[in-house]
Amino acid sequence: MIDAAKLLLDGPAKRAVPIHVIAAANWEKTSKKLPSVHRDWAKAQGFVAKPGSLMQVAGASGQLEAVYAGAPRAEDDAFSLGAISSRLPEGVYAFKESPGQVALVALGWALELYKYDPYRPQSARMAQLVVPKGVKRDEVARLANTSFMVRDLINTPANLFGTAELEAAARKVAKQHGAKIKVISGTELAKGFPLIQAVGEASPRAPRLIDFTWGKASAPKVTLVGKGVVFDTGGLDIKPSSSMLLMKKDMGGAANVLGLASLIMAAKLKVRLRVLIPAVENAISGPAFRPGDVFKSRKGLTVEIGNTDAEGRLILADALALAEEEEPELLVDMATLTGAARVALGPDLPPFYTDDEKLAEELAGFAASENDPLWRLPLWRAYASMIETPIADLNNAGAGGFAGSITAALFLRRFAEKAKAHLHLDIFGWTPTAKPGRPKGGEQQGMRALFAMLKARYGG
Repeated sequence: MIDAAKLLLDGPAKRAVPIHVIAAANWEKTSKKLPSVHRDWAKAQGFVAKPGSLMQVAGASGQLEAVYAGAPRAEDDAFSLGAISSRLPEGVYAFKESPGQVALVALGWALELYKYDPYRPQSARMAQLVVPKGVKRDEVARLANTSFMVRDLINTPANLFGTAELEAAARKVAKQHGAKIKVISGTELAKGFPLIQAVGEASPRAPRLIDFTWGKASAPKVTLVGKGVVFDTGGLDIKPSSSMLLMKKDMGGAANVLGLASLIMAAKLKVRLRVLIPAVENAISGPAFRPGDVFKSRKGLTVEIGNTDAEGRLILADALALAEEEEPELLVDMATLTGAARVALGPDLPPFYTDDEKLAEELAGFAASENDPLWRLPLWRAYASMIETPIADLNNAGAGGFAGSITAALFLRRFAEKAKAHLHLDIFGWTPTAKPGRPKGGEQQGMRALFAMLKARYGG
């Protein structure tokens, strides 16, 4: 994994290639003040500083002398200027003038250069940036490196990343920060976590509940729960092959929770942190759970299985029930949960759910300021009737196929009622088409916005 600390440099920019950012509306006036050689380069290349355009100017001996970039528009992605890093040759660069949103520009610079290439190695593009004034280089590098970790976990093929490997990843994060960890696995789950065991029982990879804690017991309790389905066939309600291709990413909630936990602990926020990750593979074999089966959850609520491909909410239900027993101040779950969320908001804008108005307002604000998009959808109580069933307390699949993301959120809310505030994020965890600072593949979503909100609440 590339180290963002090597891409982002502190210190003087005397030997750095200057990057000039110019708005298209100012190009005609500004170009008249440029060295004549630079004006000639611009004329030859047809460069007029359009948003996203880039011009590299060579010096007399052929070395790169200057870079000109068209300034992004207000509506453009905040990473778009930093993302020129992938279009520049190896070297050291510095913005000649402040580019605005300096921290996001620096973060976008590093995030753009990520590669997942253990099976097809590529030479790293070491375009290094002298961070602009006002940027805390170590903090930006930590955010980038944590995003790289999340991407690596999601991108790893499922044959190399099962429940044991997810446990190992959690143990590594816990050990780095001195957290206390315990794991319940296999048949030990049957007594206290029957839904987790039922979903994972068909796989030779033993299901498990990963549980680690950090911080002073007297501090406000913040609990993170991440869906850790290392691969999802859909179970007996098997997915079509086209829908199964990306199911290595179904542990994206767990990956994002591990990233968020790492940031919280590194910043030494004043919280008692608990992380719960139910880890399973939803496979098909003799012991596989069936449509129509009924299970009693950890909380005591009975659940009828309407669809074995709605397994994520089942394992989260048991983990949330454990979490709410402590009545935490804030209970957050993150999950690659529903296709309905993608239909509603697309892959880049995950919905979140909460009935805490202040929490919703805070998170929406940080989602905007951190360039980590999230959008609130309603916990519409009238739709609770869609997950009712005559033979159990709940059905895990909403009737009629409508409002699938909302009914999933309502299902989870039943298992988190004792928490003082509950927040559910229905993320995608994947970038299907490369965007500035977001290469195609596994992606963090909501992690940076949540961290910024928690940092504002609980300090460092």
